[in-house]
Amino acid sequence: MVSYRKSSTAKTSKFTGSQLQRLVCAYFRCRMRWCSSSMLHPLRCVRIRSCARRGKNTLPLWIREIWAYIRLLVQSLYFSSLTDSDVVFDSVFEPVFWTVDYVTRWFGTVFVCLVVILTGSILAIAYLILLPMIFRTYSPPWIAWHVCYGHWNMVMIIFHYYKAITTSPGSPPTEKNSSPFVAVCKKCIIPKPARTHHCGICNRCILKMDHHCPWLNNCVGHFNHRYFFSFCVALAVGCVYCSISGRDLFIEAYSAIERFKHLDVEKPGVPVTGMGVLIGLLPPGQTNYQTSAPPHTFKEKLIHKSIIYMWVLTSTVAVALGSLTLWHAVLISRGETSIERHINSKERNRVVKRGGVYRNPFNHGRLNNWKIFLGVEKTSHWLTRVLLPSGHAPPGDGLQWDVFPVKKDLIPV
Repeated sequence: MVSYRKSSTAKTSKFTGSQLQRLVCAYFRCRMRWCSSSMLHPLRCVRIRSCARRGKNTLPLWIREIWAYIRLLVQSLYFSSLTDSDVVFDSVFEPVFWTVDYVTRWFGTVFVCLVVILTGSILAIAYLILLPMIFRTYSPPWIAWHVCYGHWNMVMIIFHYYKAITTSPGSPPTEKNSSPFVAVCKKCIIPKPARTHHCGICNRCILKMDHHCPWLNNCVGHFNHRYFFSFCVALAVGCVYCSISGRDLFIEAYSAIERFKHLDVEKPGVPVTGMGVLIGLLPPGQTNYQTSAPPHTFKEKLIHKSIIYMWVLTSTVAVALGSLTLWHAVLISRGETSIERHINSKERNRVVKRGGVYRNPFNHGRLNNWKIFLGVEKTSHWLTRVLLPSGHAPPGDGLQWDVFPVKKDLIPV
């Protein structure tokens, strides 16, 4: 018989059997010495728990959101090679801007209530104190003037303030449309038409945004810009009217309050001594002669202090709000908003450095700018839409604008 052998020889170890046995025993003795079986189980438990913690963070959700937001801001600093100083400034101060927007958003209702309370207090003083005084002291022509003008001014203030609060300033459509746009909002991720800007407080894009007004708790944009400006004009003119017409009353009230203070400081009686006691000017046991009661009452004090309060408040608001109203009137005459004022200023400086002349593409001329802003389309509209309350919408939809208009009267009024 033929016997066959395997062509490959079996691999043999260089250690003998006894040597391998001794090595295995030494390995286990070393393992037991450094980590006994009683310690292996706790170590396994710690490792399992650490692995579980990696998948589930124990920090509160709001802390994790803030930390993720800060990491995103830091990463945005070196995200693109186009990063400049403006991007770095916006990223670093984004938490500050977010805090201001958050506080303003929640305090908007407080500011609106404050406007209502202050305006209501002036109306209460006018109806309860000033109006009866006018009927008693003024002539019939002056009575008619104060009553008619005062009520017209009050209606204009209330109407335009209500419309400015309740009217939406307008936002670009979120669905797909064929309207032209100039950019894409990096926060809303939607196309932005010309003159549209994002409001961090309202958290949306606003058509022809001027600014966010905390006293309205609303943005001033395309559809409520006229209401806002008309309210400012009516309130400023009303405060000037109260300040001028109430100047003499304020001086009289202030003098009366000072006189009352001196009377309150004086002693209530005159001491009687010497011969006066002997001749019996006073009853037995009394040493002071009581003077008469002061010639003023609590009602008189309240009336005088109310007049002082009204004059100080209206004079202060007339100066502050009057300055703001004049500034907005200048912007309207130039055909630009508060935001566009800064943008046009930067663009004008850039063009001038290159030797060119910058033109505001939305400037139709002073008169036409006012006609477009107020919605005046014929002569009678100066009365029905400007001097009287009117709820007409502004021209255009806020999505498309005429640029570089020809020099002609767009509205022949």
